Amino acid sequence: METVLLIVCVMLIAIVLLQSGKASDASQIITGGNTELFQNQKERGSELLISRITLLLGLSFFVLSFLLYIIN
Repeated sequence: METVLLIVCVMLIAIVLLQSGKASDASQIITGGNTELFQNQKERGSELLISRITLLLGLSFFVLSFLLYIIN
């Protein structure tokens, strides 16, 4: 069970790194230069798929961690 959790952790880290950032560089994050940050934009194509995979992996990480805590 620990190996499954380790695999999920590595996959979760990889998929989070694949996501596109909302701000293109660090100066825009600090100065607030990205005015489209909080606008309601629909994800399409690969962004939607990556978002759903991230959600699925995050939930599975939580469930596996909780189950390992209960078992031990």
